[in-house]
Amino acid sequence: MGRKPIDSEPTRYTTFILLLMGLFSCTVVYIFTSAVIRPAENSAVDRTLTVEDGGGGTGGGEECCSGVESFELWGDAVKWGSDFKVNSSKECCKACKDMCTGNHGPCLCDTWVFCGDKNACGDKFGECWLKKQKDTLAPDKKDAGNKIMWTSGIVFGKGEGIIALETEFGAIHVKLLPECSPRSVFNILDLLGFRHCAGCQFFRAETRGQIWDAHGDHIKDASFGPPYALLQGTFGAQGTALDEVSREFCPEIRRGSVAWVGSGPEFFISLANHQEWKKAYTVFGYVLPEDMQIVEKIAQLPTKFDVWTGVNVTVLENPVALKLRRIKSSNVI
Repeated sequence: MGRKPIDSEPTRYTTFILLLMGLFSCTVVYIFTSAVIRPAENSAVDRTLTVEDGGGGTGGGEECCSGVESFELWGDAVKWGSDFKVNSSKECCKACKDMCTGNHGPCLCDTWVFCGDKNACGDKFGECWLKKQKDTLAPDKKDAGNKIMWTSGIVFGKGEGIIALETEFGAIHVKLLPECSPRSVFNILDLLGFRHCAGCQFFRAETRGQIWDAHGDHIKDASFGPPYALLQGTFGAQGTALDEVSREFCPEIRRGSVAWVGSGPEFFISLANHQEWKKAYTVFGYVLPEDMQIVEKIAQLPTKFDVWTGVNVTVLENPVALKLRRIKSSNVI
């Protein structure tokens, strides 16, 4: 049987070429748009935390094992570094975490100290000291600075490393992630040492609206805000200066993620899973699931409209004061 006229070879090649040109055009447009809608870090738009400015969070089951360079922690040694050498700070951290197996309370090791600068360390190069603190929420710091040759980190076991953000509506318990964002966590631990947190508050509240369901999942064909499903606050206590935190752990933002806005001291708690935010925010903890009802309650308080750098937001009519409180170890996660 003869071939139909519409199946001619020239027509087929023309269609194929047009398809390639279309795909190339779409790729160029996508790259250009991504660059435009993602502002530079610490820009004015960054404060609004909308879909336009990117984001980050706690998804993907990523394994963290990070510490702080040029920083030395003391503590009672449970494994002497002079007898235990490894190839990297990550291996040293993992050796400490391996002593936290099971669900039997505190870790046998909660602090690791590694010497990784071959020139500065000399015969101590590769030493991995595993230690135990008397108080994991107030680790014993020896020194910090460019002349310190050690890299140090802490590990929280089951029921440890949990702080409370106390409000008039209840305490929001947050599990800190020192293996992921160590500098951020040390900042928070420093705040715990103060008896007050004057000026610490939640000031912006955005509900899930009709955009995300109760589990934080995005509803098909819905927009991505406003509202933007977050509760924003600050740890900028009056008379207390927090160190600026450089970018650390930036996975996908999930419901319950607690992350810095820029380099702090402003932070936010996410009420939803924000896959549309492109992993730009440092996550340093997560709210225990049972306390998300308190976060939701605050987010539903009376708000008023405002405009931040051209973006419509909702801020609380009456900001909610908060203070940080340490809690004793428990059997929670």
